[in-house]
Amino acid sequence: MKKKLFGAVLTAAVLASSMTAMAEEETIKIGALFNLTGGQASIDTPSYQGFKLRADEINAAGGINGRQIEVISYDGKTDQATCANNAKKMIDVDGCVVVSGFSDSNYALAAGAIAQERQVPFVITGATLPDLCEQIGDYAFMVPFGDDTCAYAAAEYAYAEIGTKCYMMVDQSMEFTKTLASCFEERFTELGGEIVGSDSYMNGDPDFSAQIDRFLNDEGGSEFLFFSSVPNDAGPLVLQFRDKGVTLPIVSGDGFDTPLVAEVAGDQAYDVYISTHCSYTNEAENVQNFVKAYTDAYGTAPENAFAALGYDAMDLIGKALEKVEDPTDTAAIRDAIESTTDFKGVTGTISYTADSHKPDKTASILELVDGQFQFITEE
Repeated sequence: MKKKLFGAVLTAAVLASSMTAMAEEETIKIGALFNLTGGQASIDTPSYQGFKLRADEINAAGGINGRQIEVISYDGKTDQATCANNAKKMIDVDGCVVVSGFSDSNYALAAGAIAQERQVPFVITGATLPDLCEQIGDYAFMVPFGDDTCAYAAAEYAYAEIGTKCYMMVDQSMEFTKTLASCFEERFTELGGEIVGSDSYMNGDPDFSAQIDRFLNDEGGSEFLFFSSVPNDAGPLVLQFRDKGVTLPIVSGDGFDTPLVAEVAGDQAYDVYISTHCSYTNEAENVQNFVKAYTDAYGTAPENAFAALGYDAMDLIGKALEKVEDPTDTAAIRDAIESTTDFKGVTGTISYTADSHKPDKTASILELVDGQFQFITEE
């Protein structure tokens, strides 16, 4: 009797284990690799939340061709080595068939090299180096526009509406900030504007007093400042310049699209204008649907445009997966993503070709008003 009972229990255990294994095999594993801590957290956390929100919506609607999405998430910790190591783990250990994430090109390059080597599609949520996909390879795709689009839009708005003489502050530690500044200067001077002075700093510098003093000693007749910055420096830059009595308008790119500007600078965060990926005051139905869904899911409105970029990335991946017969065939998934045309996301319309994995999108110009970025125009 004991032998029969033991056999029945063993059979049940084996069956349960087998069913669990089958269930695991039936999920489609997608890697979500974001910097949830460190200097990139204020933009990568909303991006991850947007990404996960869309995955949850797809699963609630029945998944992809009957299979659920399993989001495998790791924190890159704003460290390039950690990002690369986690990309390896996602692909080699967890079996992810797509890896997605990152709002800065330095970290995307580190992880993207791993994905390219293993021939796994790498969908970049927010990093904007114009030649990022070319540097990584043919398995890389950008959801956002490039730094050139962002910077050109900022330059065009600033020249038309703010002033023709600009003083620049550039973070020399990041590819993003150096490229953004170069593109801004290119377009601004092409329009007839003048860069009357410039200075530099390194990401994470706690004190900008030396740069501010140099500016105060020789403003060069500047009518506004252009800060080429990443998120964790944005608030301190504004606060310290304002505390030293600098009242000129401040213009920047999407690195300033972070709640940290208002949180750190407080009442000093005035006359700040940014070029970024979208505006949540846009009345388009898909934009407002996203704002409501995000707010319902997380108890707060989307913190910045990177939340929508993460959402669009997962949506784009989901639509590509619907086209493939075998969701473990990474080459077929890559081809399906590349065939994307007229994908209407929250942040704009995306199309790819074999020659370009960077979409051609417009940029939104926003002004910081009472601690919130408000839409002005689209460039």
